[in-house]
Amino acid sequence: MIKLISWNVNGLRACFDKGFPTIMQQLDADFFCLQETKMQAGQLDAELPGYQSYWHYAQKKGYSGTAIYTKQPPLSVRYGLGIEEHDQEGRVITLEMPEFFLVTVYTPNSQDELRRLDYRMQWDEAFRAYLVELDQHKPVLVCGDLNVAHKEIDLKNPKTNRRNAGFTDEERGQFTRLLEAGFVDTFRHFYPTLEGAYSWWSYRFKAREKNVGWRIDYFLASERLRDRLVSAKIHADIMGSDHCPVEVVVNL
Repeated sequence: MIKLISWNVNGLRACFDKGFPTIMQQLDADFFCLQETKMQAGQLDAELPGYQSYWHYAQKKGYSGTAIYTKQPPLSVRYGLGIEEHDQEGRVITLEMPEFFLVTVYTPNSQDELRRLDYRMQWDEAFRAYLVELDQHKPVLVCGDLNVAHKEIDLKNPKTNRRNAGFTDEERGQFTRLLEAGFVDTFRHFYPTLEGAYSWWSYRFKAREKNVGWRIDYFLASERLRDRLVSAKIHADIMGSDHCPVEVVVNL
């Protein structure tokens, strides 16, 4: 049985000041996957006792970035997708474990006025192809901030956000295609109709207090792991970022 946590920390240095090490200790997962670390090597002593850690930094300072903490040493580690135009921003880390691949991702945001939507579409295509290729060798667990609310149930105000970044037909369609390529949305596997379950809230308008949020942080699993899924959880009560940690337990 393994427990995995994914969390967009929106700046790990700031999150450390808000109790990150204590939170991680309390959650006591086998793997912690972080997105939007917003730091470079040497900017923070971020080691946690009992864990090895792997970091993918963006070339641009104070931007993007991912990390994975693991209690179990991986067989190999891969950074990026192996496509230069997609690998400048520190968005993907893959650990090869004996029985599965673990991939953490910070998917590019389409941004205001959807100025990065075309790039986002290229990214989604490349990322799906990468996961499908991995899945041919071993089952895959994918987690992170995928920057899309898949269905209307996954955000508080679907109608007013219809053409906003993260809820365009194009992004939602790409997420559907990813699931159709052989992956399970683990939270919806357990809670297909649960409303009000969000993982990100704007810092404005007391959105978190009112639970006006979006579910954009996910654990996806290869279809053949479906019967091994034990539980999924959104830790909406854990502060420290505008996102909260999400969790899955898998019988591996």
